[in-house]
Amino acid sequence: MGDFAAGRDFARYLHARTLSVFGAVIAAVTLPVLVYQLTGSAGWTSAVAAAEALPYLVFGLLAGALTDRLDRRKMMVALDFSVAAVLASVPLAWLAGVLTAPHVVVVAFAAQTAFVFFDAANFGALPALVGKERLTAAYSVVFGRTTVLELVVPGLTGLLVAVVAPAALLAVNALTGVASALLLRAITTSLANPRPVKGAGELVADVREGLRFVWVEPVVRTLTLVGATHSVVTGAYFAVLVPYADKVLGIAPRGDVRLAALFSCWGVGAIIAARTLPRLTARWGNAAVALAALPASLLGGVLVLVSGHWLPVCAAAVYWGAAGAAVVINGITYRQQVCPEELRSRVNTTARMLAWGLGQPLGAGLAGVVSVTAGDPRAGIAAGLAVLLCGVVTAWVTPALRRAAREWSAGPR
Repeated sequence: MGDFAAGRDFARYLHARTLSVFGAVIAAVTLPVLVYQLTGSAGWTSAVAAAEALPYLVFGLLAGALTDRLDRRKMMVALDFSVAAVLASVPLAWLAGVLTAPHVVVVAFAAQTAFVFFDAANFGALPALVGKERLTAAYSVVFGRTTVLELVVPGLTGLLVAVVAPAALLAVNALTGVASALLLRAITTSLANPRPVKGAGELVADVREGLRFVWVEPVVRTLTLVGATHSVVTGAYFAVLVPYADKVLGIAPRGDVRLAALFSCWGVGAIIAARTLPRLTARWGNAAVALAALPASLLGGVLVLVSGHWLPVCAAAVYWGAAGAAVVINGITYRQQVCPEELRSRVNTTARMLAWGLGQPLGAGLAGVVSVTAGDPRAGIAAGLAVLLCGVVTAWVTPALRRAAREWSAGPR
């Protein structure tokens, strides 16, 4: 009976996670398009992208420490209901004719803040649900399903926003949030950690422990720091993608299905990376792959920047997406391999806070300021590429990565 209950609970968890990721990806594509339709401004569009990324920088450390101690199921249910309510305010304001750009920015920040805590809880919920002996198989199922959504849904959403009002699509997010909350609430297996919070001092100690591991492990530290520079350029690119498509490629933010192709390209490249990266790391090791993937990603960004027609841009973006996904997946994989299990929530949220949480909003803000100042969204992408160039140089001059690559090459197979 216990195994049967665990099987049913895992199915509920899997469906809830699928719905949450589905809604989050729709929002990530829809909100920038919506605010650009409202304002026609690259600055406001970049502000939405920054608001979506900033919560990991602000709350990442706290989320990792709290969710190692609190009732994860109750937390995830409450967060799902909260996200549903926040997102529902957008289509309601749109129907009433009172929707504004600041409203969209606030919603983007609030929804992603909830996601930070939900994501941190998710790191610990799955092991508690399935047990250590089935964790690898269960994680493979969850990762496989959510990865497909993250790669496919952006393109489909880009297609939908070409023909449907973006604000109306956010009603779907509200529904997926409610459905996810109900599924999680039906789980009977305890997802709680037996360590209650006894004071702020314990949380500070937990945060320090996660930070200490990321800083002391030299390859993790290097991959996290250069990963932040990579997040800067991806934040810059996606922050100005809609105005770039409009002003440079002649693709209107509504009514042009080519926008869907642009949103799909990065995902197509990521699928390629996901299929080929395991063989590359098995042959060359994580350090050597990082040293090769970073300049490859820089080249992909340059190719996108210099292409003036949407077809070459799509081809370059597929290549860039493959190289960029290789950088990200390679860093996460190495971190999971060397991280002690009891630190996994804190270390993952800490590294993600430093790399993605710092890099994405910085890149989005940088791209917005530079694009508005120069009057050309390509200038914002170029600024992000300049930061990535610094990351490439840092990776190649850092002894830890080069030493790890040499040791892997010299070691037995």
